[in-house]
Amino acid sequence: MEEKNDVKITSYDRLMRAWENSMELARDFEVYSKRVDDDELKEVFKKFAEDEGFHASKFRELLLKRQKENMQ
Repeated sequence: MEEKNDVKITSYDRLMRAWENSMELARDFEVYSKRVDDDELKEVFKKFAEDEGFHASKFRELLLKRQKENMQ
């Protein structure tokens, strides 16, 4: 049950969090790809870093779009 003093988490808040998480994962996977000896694992981490970078880019687009809409 929601009370008057509960903190409301908006869609924008969740989008911001998802963007931050994706950027962090992309950085982590990139670092992992450079610190493993196994070539197969290195490629998996490299691919995941690229994929997560794409996700972060899309989240950023959505954030900027919402910011622009709120300024009008």
